[in-house]
Amino acid sequence: MTEWISTPVEPGLLRGALETERTPHGLLPHRLPARARRQFPDPALALIESQPAGVRLAFRTRATVVELDVLATKTVYRNAPPRPESVYDLVVDGRPAGSATADGGNVLVVDMFTQDVEQRPGPPGTVRFAGLPARDKDVEIWLPLSEIAELIALRTDAPVEPAPDRGRRVWLHHGSSISHGSMAGRPTATWPVVAAGLGDVELINLGLGGNALLDPFVARTLRDTPADLISIKIGINLVNTDLMRVRAFGPAVHGFLDTVREGHPDTPLLVVSPVLCPMHEDTPGPTAPDFGDGKLRFRAAGDPAGRAAGQLTLNVVRDQLARITALRAEDDPHLHYVDGRSLYGEADFAELPLPDGLHPDTAGHQRIGERFAEHAFGAEGPFAAA
Repeated sequence: MTEWISTPVEPGLLRGALETERTPHGLLPHRLPARARRQFPDPALALIESQPAGVRLAFRTRATVVELDVLATKTVYRNAPPRPESVYDLVVDGRPAGSATADGGNVLVVDMFTQDVEQRPGPPGTVRFAGLPARDKDVEIWLPLSEIAELIALRTDAPVEPAPDRGRRVWLHHGSSISHGSMAGRPTATWPVVAAGLGDVELINLGLGGNALLDPFVARTLRDTPADLISIKIGINLVNTDLMRVRAFGPAVHGFLDTVREGHPDTPLLVVSPVLCPMHEDTPGPTAPDFGDGKLRFRAAGDPAGRAAGQLTLNVVRDQLARITALRAEDDPHLHYVDGRSLYGEADFAELPLPDGLHPDTAGHQRIGERFAEHAFGAEGPFAAA
């Protein structure tokens, strides 16, 4: 009979979260700190930052069975096709070792058109991994991309201790839903996780689906977070939301970068423009959901003529970012720029099209992650090891 050891989930077992909150159920990881959370009234962003993309439990143990009790909060969309079940990924000594799901949980039913939300309460569930090798090993449990996970307790058949610090550099990344991991299939398949593995770095992923909007509270979060490497992927969400015009965009980018540089004056900083998205290359937003064929797809709801009035398109954004970074690099030798189409461009779209018109699938994430790692972490890259 298995003799279980129950270990409370404490912040020391977590990596990739900027802050944690003790709830009535357990420990809730946050990817934005409380100061930032107080400065946005948007419930959609509150949901997104609580989805633990890139957050993982990391510990060392001889256990052969690991169970994690969680209270999940899952999101479904009204009148939309069912979403794939969110999974938890197990990694042992740096290698994938399985995936599992959690039963039960709360459900948020969201209307994509009105943003109305209905909450249906549910019970906690358990994520279970068995058959682990009976030796000392480093174990990571990567939390799901698109559901909140309140962590209740960790049960094992041998003691656990926090994973040791391996001295790897910390890479802090901010971006949109693609950086968050939308449509990647599982938490270790997102392009930032792929790139971090190839670059042998510790990832903090501030990819915020729909919310890479040059918000000052995000810039201050990047400023105040210790990091050895920083990248910022800018553009697609500003087009999605039709949030600003060219006149506001340039100063907003400068202000965002100025704030980051207040805390990281000499840190390698890579600005990444949008990957290819044909519907918005020359057509402004907003972006609208479309269920016309029974599947969730997106379409550009703007008018190409809007460019004359200063509306943003992806090509406009790229031109502006190339100009801004070249200007700033005259006084900032640690600032770098990459055109996102070098990570995913026309040839990639022909081979690996965007299933919903907006996001890459798992294979697309893999390609973007590999390309980013080659560009950033390669011998001549801005993030190359000294």
